[in-house]
Amino acid sequence: MRDQEPVRPSGSGRTCSKSSCRQPAARTLIYIYAESTAVLGPLSTFAEPHTFDFCANHSERLTVPKGWNVIKHESGGTAEPSPEDLMAIADAVRNVAKVNQSAPDKTPEVGRRGHLRAIPNPKD
Repeated sequence: MRDQEPVRPSGSGRTCSKSSCRQPAARTLIYIYAESTAVLGPLSTFAEPHTFDFCANHSERLTVPKGWNVIKHESGGTAEPSPEDLMAIADAVRNVAKVNQSAPDKTPEVGRRGHLRAIPNPKD
């Protein structure tokens, strides 16, 4: 058996998504199928559907399908976002505000939750 560097537990209790690995999860992988992109970032706070948690070893050896892009977000210790990050956030907020200011749709919405439906009052 090789001498391995000890792995710090993630504190989340989650383990690597690889079936034969029992190491603590260190990173989270998310696939963006529409853009043929895989994003590997810090371990997410909560386990989410359609994401994969990997140990440090498996996250380093990550491979993706041919033609796909990989974005590795390294948690570099700097807590402050870059000016480019701040501008991207500001632009996103402006775009959402523009969409929300458009005229409201007059068609009534029918909400559905499980087997029940909420139908709006026609007088509204």
